Amino acid sequence: MQTRQPLDKLLLFGATGDLAQRMLLPSLYGLDEDGLLPEDMTITGAARTPMSDDAFRKLAKGALEQYLPDDRKDKDKIAAFLKRLNYQTLDVTKTDHFSRLADELGDTSKGMAIFLSTAPSLFEPTIKGLDKAGFTHGNVRIGLEKPLGYDLASSREINDAVASVFPEDRIYRFDHYLGKETVQNILALRFGNSFFEPVWNAQGIDNVQITVAETVGLEDRAGYYDGAGALRDMVTNHILQCLALIAMEPPARYDKDAIRDEKAKVFRSLHIMTPEEVPHLTVTGQYGPGAVDGKIVKSYLDELGKPSNTETFVAIKAQIENWRWQGVPFYLRTGKRMAVRHSEIAIQFKPVPHSMFTGRGGLLQPNTLVIRLQPEEYIQMLVMAKEPGLDREGVQLREVPLNLSLDAEFAGTRRRIAYERLLLDLIEGDQTLFVRRDEVEAQWTWTDAIRAGWAANDTKPKSYASGSWGPSTSIALTERDGVTWQDD
Repeated sequence: MQTRQPLDKLLLFGATGDLAQRMLLPSLYGLDEDGLLPEDMTITGAARTPMSDDAFRKLAKGALEQYLPDDRKDKDKIAAFLKRLNYQTLDVTKTDHFSRLADELGDTSKGMAIFLSTAPSLFEPTIKGLDKAGFTHGNVRIGLEKPLGYDLASSREINDAVASVFPEDRIYRFDHYLGKETVQNILALRFGNSFFEPVWNAQGIDNVQITVAETVGLEDRAGYYDGAGALRDMVTNHILQCLALIAMEPPARYDKDAIRDEKAKVFRSLHIMTPEEVPHLTVTGQYGPGAVDGKIVKSYLDELGKPSNTETFVAIKAQIENWRWQGVPFYLRTGKRMAVRHSEIAIQFKPVPHSMFTGRGGLLQPNTLVIRLQPEEYIQMLVMAKEPGLDREGVQLREVPLNLSLDAEFAGTRRRIAYERLLLDLIEGDQTLFVRRDEVEAQWTWTDAIRAGWAANDTKPKSYASGSWGPSTSIALTERDGVTWQDD
């Protein structure tokens, strides 16, 4: 097991932003509440907004009051956490601001963790400023929030800038899906149980479906989202990381090298689509007006206030070209303003080779393993079972679920925000759940080919009604293979 080496300083860029208030500050409070932060650790927030230490603590207190569950709002513990916080006004494009930051932080020789929760365009000047201020020595780690670029070329620029002063073993690329308990449970499910492995391949599995469905629209992300779209925002990171955990070969050990080596092999095995293949293997959509949760909502264009061809929905038939998965389709789907909010992985096994049941009970459904990531967290196996009765007209079978609810099974254990695990691993120096550079670049290589195919075919997103499951062509994507999407 990797030796953990906690540091006593945390520097948080983008400390006044939405992510910091919704996720990072509540996560750090959660760690402090449970006594997991180093006793003397100080947390320094940095952002362009002029603010005093007391004003930042007031902002942090407001964030905790807004986003923490009521049963976690302990007045004394919040007060103790706020004492760890201080603040430095900083414009990363002005090098003299980093000198002030150095004065604020003082001696960092005992180590410091840095987390960049900023726009990717600010990564490079931030790295230069940190280097000039002497914050890139051997006892400093740096965490990078996604997205890491816009495509392969821009991702390489960012990675090159970071690598110019930080070696790979001190770079922590965040994908918060990897901090989710249910995502980590994929590893436990696959490699902690013996009965799945014999059928976890092209001989046993018919298809795999990964869906990340959101009911929200643009909210306050219009500036970022319209330049990104669903493919870059969700597929290139979250969905492909889930795909890798499902498809990877068994690692020899649970450590950063063994696990990331196997994930990287999966990404390199993804079939790179040609422009001719892209129209047949992908569907792109953009939400129109409709109803979500009983409320009438506007179209994407009305929310945005200008014309746009940005996709808010994408469905893809992905193929992994290796021995284990040859011929098994991986159907990937994500969208905004969908029928329900959920993230899940559905693994459909091959049907039984011969049914001995006749009559109405002869319609056997193939077994399906469903791994729900959010909003609930559970693992469900859909199996065929006999209906109670005397069977005078033949044995009647019905599909029934075998459920493992993680929320219920571990009811006495607090469910943590994904960032709690990842921030603690950054502070303590465990890279296992972080994304390595070769993974990022292999992911971009695959999705860049899809975007190139859309451009070559002048593909425009098809409109779909808000509150639906996306364009009807996404249904055809699976049904021409005899497969139906696993919908609620």
